[in-house]
Amino acid sequence: MPEPEIRKLLTVVEEIRHEGGPRAERPLLRAAAVAVIKNPFAGRYEPEIQGFMEDLKPLGLMMARRLVEALGGDPARVEGYGKGAIVGAAGELEHGALWHAPGGYAMREVLGGAKAIVPSAKKVGGAGARLDVPVTHVNASYVRSHFDSMEIGLNDAPRADEMVLVLVMTTGPRVHSRSGGLEAWDIKGEDGLR
Repeated sequence: MPEPEIRKLLTVVEEIRHEGGPRAERPLLRAAAVAVIKNPFAGRYEPEIQGFMEDLKPLGLMMARRLVEALGGDPARVEGYGKGAIVGAAGELEHGALWHAPGGYAMREVLGGAKAIVPSAKKVGGAGARLDVPVTHVNASYVRSHFDSMEIGLNDAPRADEMVLVLVMTTGPRVHSRSGGLEAWDIKGEDGLR
């Protein structure tokens, strides 16, 4: 297949200074890289689609690098990540699932081998659809302080024959996190869970 046809790219950074409590010493940054691409399978059922994952790998790497730059350029500063896809109405949910490996492995590579599975969300929706992209700690999925999400959407995407692909990175726990459980400093980092 040819490389993905990109209609638009968006990189956005959200800075959270407090959530109603004391001002954070260091604001939490959430960043999203978004690509709106043509869905090569829109309008028809295609039994063999896995090859498109390989075509998406360079896009995943480019988006992951953009996120690290948007967060200051130091991969070590990134503590949370997630990914997602919104498939336009002429596509199917399975087309969004093709983003799992290219998006997740790209972030792990750019971050130097993060251990935790990259959480994800996907859905079929029309232009203006919103997606809550889940976030967990990059090295241990059970760190409650880093359970988070970032809502993403574009007013003109996805069109019926498009997909919106999203990567999200964060620089720390939720502001004012106090839900207990495994703390980031207690991570063993052996299995991606704890």
